Amino acid sequence: MIEPESVPADSATGTPTLEFAGTTPYEEYVHASVLAQLQQPLSDDPGELAFLVTTQVMELWFVLLVHEWRTARDALYRDDLETAMDALRRSLTAHQALNDSWRPIAALTPVQFNAYRSALGEASGFQSAMYRQVEFLLGDKSRSLLRPHQGHPKVHEELAAALAEPSLYDAVLEQLHRRGLPVPQEVLRRDVTEAYTAHPGVEEVWRQIYAGPQHSPLLALGEALTDIGELVWRWRSDHLLATRRAMGAKAGSGGSPGVAWLEKRAARTVFPELWTARSRV
Repeated sequence: MIEPESVPADSATGTPTLEFAGTTPYEEYVHASVLAQLQQPLSDDPGELAFLVTTQVMELWFVLLVHEWRTARDALYRDDLETAMDALRRSLTAHQALNDSWRPIAALTPVQFNAYRSALGEASGFQSAMYRQVEFLLGDKSRSLLRPHQGHPKVHEELAAALAEPSLYDAVLEQLHRRGLPVPQEVLRRDVTEAYTAHPGVEEVWRQIYAGPQHSPLLALGEALTDIGELVWRWRSDHLLATRRAMGAKAGSGGSPGVAWLEKRAARTVFPELWTARSRV
């Protein structure tokens, strides 16, 4: 059987292309049919699909955030502040969409969540490798968090590489140093596999930037990072609230302390000196 050739769209009349020799160009580009087959609920509860789709959508937003922050980090090491700022600004929109992803499941009651919770088994968002990439890029690193992925060599290798790479904030501080600001050498030479901790010398650098010209490109960089820090805090807080609402103080499905663990995470500040320096301006 001879397949029909694609009939081109008529731009003059606005007639769309309706016939293709194979699958549609949209399907070839987006792989929508693949995405639609990834939802495989494990219970009979109709509410589980909302939980599953929401979680998968979040994973896709993690992919985009990792891409944008790596782009920004690498551009900063090339002294290309313009490209870095473009990526950081794009990431703000992506992160807001990530935060909005909570809406379909943010108001679950305990009964609604319990209707399919057993289907999760030991699965937990704590085990998300892509979210671990997100946190590593923010400077929140821990070698022990590679352990859940030892059974998946490719993922484990990728996370080990991310652990060994500088974070986005490391690249920012190196950029400030190269622009003549007194970033302490012990910060610049720190072990990047360890979680970043606040340093008074870095706080002083940000104080100088914020007390200086208000149209400085470095102040704009600081504000973009502050916007990211705020969105991260809101993400963690929304996660905490959704979990508390759905399951109270029960232990997490993956064996974590649940709400207690999320409370601890929500209290951690991203880019800490950007917040404390404001008290000294």
